[in-house]
Amino acid sequence: MMESSGGPYLNTAAVASPVGIARLLQVAFGCTTFSLVAHQGGFSAAYGTFCMFVWCFCFAVTIFIITCEFTRLHSCLSISWGNFTAAFAMLATLMSITAAVIYPLYFAQFGCYSISCKVRDFRIAASVFAGLMFIAYAVEVFLTRAKPGQVTNYMATVSGLLKIVQAFVACIIFGALVNDSQYTNYVATQWCVAVYGFCFVVTVVVVAFNVTGRTAMLRCPFERFVVIYTFMAILMYVSAAVIWPVFCFDSKYGSPWRPYLCSQGKCPWDSQLVIAIFTYVNLVLYIVDLAYSQRIRFVSHP
Repeated sequence: MMESSGGPYLNTAAVASPVGIARLLQVAFGCTTFSLVAHQGGFSAAYGTFCMFVWCFCFAVTIFIITCEFTRLHSCLSISWGNFTAAFAMLATLMSITAAVIYPLYFAQFGCYSISCKVRDFRIAASVFAGLMFIAYAVEVFLTRAKPGQVTNYMATVSGLLKIVQAFVACIIFGALVNDSQYTNYVATQWCVAVYGFCFVVTVVVVAFNVTGRTAMLRCPFERFVVIYTFMAILMYVSAAVIWPVFCFDSKYGSPWRPYLCSQGKCPWDSQLVIAIFTYVNLVLYIVDLAYSQRIRFVSHP
């Protein structure tokens, strides 16, 4: 005779709770989006490939999360599941909003003069569902975020979510750097690249330690390490925020205005401007991160 081991094998809350419903909508909207694009909407070049990657990647990982939670298999994984899902939800939100902006910007249009009206309609529909997909992931982040006084996973706190945003912004900076930014012209701009790279790597390490549940391996308290690193990152980004604009837009080293003969999409000045803007964005993010880090207490996972 078989005896119950206590509790059902399937977790219905994984699909019936508000978070579960949000994830089901993510799957539905994601599948609809890349299906519309693959069937008739079409995509091309690096921008279109990136959008398809985002939709397929988010769809696949969300299916994995739903399956693991519904079957309770996540308890067999040697990771901090709460940190993993919180980190992915934030990452998927950033990636999906980027794709939701890029695809209609480069592929959608209201007229039928260069493409058939059928293709136009599919592209507009795909853009709408891409926006709905972003909203579904944003809702999950809102539902799972840490509330004041609540004991929760680090990646669900404001500080933890900001780590994902900081890494994402750094990736945007790297993309602009490799797009003919001419950062090798001066040692000072190479220092800025070192700042971006160092802060990105350490931020990813912080996220990885939390997702894998290995924060207890450090010899010092993890929350102290995070605060010290965030303070160092602020100082380093302050230096980059001063140096990069000077060596790119001062008339002695670069040009304060966009060169007239610069071609669209292949102008070093454009890349330098993007880097400057997102340097300040990340600086603000690190400052906010430091402020919130003072208000949380980290609980290690064994």
